Amino acid sequence: QVQLVESGGGLVQAGGSLRLSCAASGRTFSSYAMGWFRQAPGNEREFVAAINWSGGSRYYADSVLGRFIISRDNAQNTVYLQMNSLKPEDTAVYYCAADLKYTYGSTWWGDFGSWGQGTQVTVSS
Repeated sequence: QVQLVESGGGLVQAGGSLRLSCAASGRTFSSYAMGWFRQAPGNEREFVAAINWSGGSRYYADSVLGRFIISRDNAQNTVYLQMNSLKPEDTAVYYCAADLKYTYGSTWWGDFGSWGQGTQVTVSS
């Protein structure tokens, strides 16, 4: 399995931007589909975005479509989540996830086998 470490979370005002990064270990990063999920207190883990191994296919939750952009740099073993026009309801712990056999378009967290520890994003109103 791949090891994942997120960074880039923090406190931002509504309307602002943040970029999350997820650094992966291992030489097979480019074989993995990658995803971002988030979980707010008392809520279930929620799909945010996913990207296939090459970066050529991207999928977003309706709640972030047009505001968030997922991308990856396979040479740097890193996946990014650029978050723009942030809203207070985007406040959550954001998790990076990876899987070799991800079914593109799935929003179920169980389809990802490797997870990072999470990074907190707080959006103030």
